[in-house]
Amino acid sequence: MTDVLIAGSGPTGLTLACDLALRGAAVRILDQRPAPHRESRGKGLRPSSLQVFESLGVAESVTATANTEVVLRKYFDGAHVNDTVVGDALLIGQWQVEEALRERLAGLGVRVEYESRLVGITQDAAEVRAELADGTVVAARYLAGCDGGHSTTRKLLGIPFEGNSQAEPAMVLGDVRAPGLSRDFWHQWFSSDGGGILLCPMPGTDTFQLQAAPETDERGEAQPPSLESFQRIFDRHARLPGIRLADPTWLSTWQVNVRMVPRMRDGRAFLAGDAAHVHPIAGGLGMNTGIQDAAALGRTLAAAALTGSADQDVLDAYQKERLPVAAEVLTDTTRRYERVLAAVRTPGHGTEAGLG
Repeated sequence: MTDVLIAGSGPTGLTLACDLALRGAAVRILDQRPAPHRESRGKGLRPSSLQVFESLGVAESVTATANTEVVLRKYFDGAHVNDTVVGDALLIGQWQVEEALRERLAGLGVRVEYESRLVGITQDAAEVRAELADGTVVAARYLAGCDGGHSTTRKLLGIPFEGNSQAEPAMVLGDVRAPGLSRDFWHQWFSSDGGGILLCPMPGTDTFQLQAAPETDERGEAQPPSLESFQRIFDRHARLPGIRLADPTWLSTWQVNVRMVPRMRDGRAFLAGDAAHVHPIAGGLGMNTGIQDAAALGRTLAAAALTGSADQDVLDAYQKERLPVAAEVLTDTTRRYERVLAAVRTPGHGTEAGLG
């Protein structure tokens, strides 16, 4: 029988799968997507995550791609004001982190099973059964829901996602090319009339991750992301008529969500990463918190699955450790986000206000 079935193959699920496979557990990892994505998404790895990756044997692969130092170039009303060097984290796209973890997992004999959508969960004292959209039922000793903020696992388990969300998107995002723009800096343009745009060069690519306040229509409603909208926002804040954005490979929006679950365990099923908690992006803690969840859950599930123990204290150890951490991260990142919003109104200040 499968020891642990993992739903979701983002950084959290892949970290957990690698950890358990290295411990000798029988693991399967499912994802409802048809194939891996190539979107930058979360882009910063902290030293604590790198320590986890050291233990998994993927740190060298990740650091070979990442940038260890980033220069934030700040502009105000189109004029360059100053630069700030940041070196407390690795800059790397989320898809690149996932790629390194998938390669490590494949070397351990486990591959992601794509187009596997979870539609039902039942469990008893001996096992948990996951029903897939194609009618297949997968039995395992334990189930780990690592399937993101819209977690199907969480919904099927009936675990609340408590907190608050803003109705309108606070940001539009995308991966774009910007021929002629220096790739030596994370460009951050802000304006005295409000708003701004950021272009961060993603290592190992010729693209930038774009972040900006969304355009609004005559009613004040945020407009969806598009290359044309990105260009208008860029022209308004950067004031560089020679730069034309091109080739968007990812278009998305981000809303302020501050939510977490009241429990991370339901019998033999567990939640980790964004499936259990979501928070503001300031400080770049999202992917890193999920990786730490995975490391903690790996310890708990290895102790249970490999010893055959279903002792409640063993199974509860994970959420006893990680629930307080999640609550603190929600509080911390909310404060960081507020600091950033206040700081960028002053010339020469940027996202570094959310660090530390």
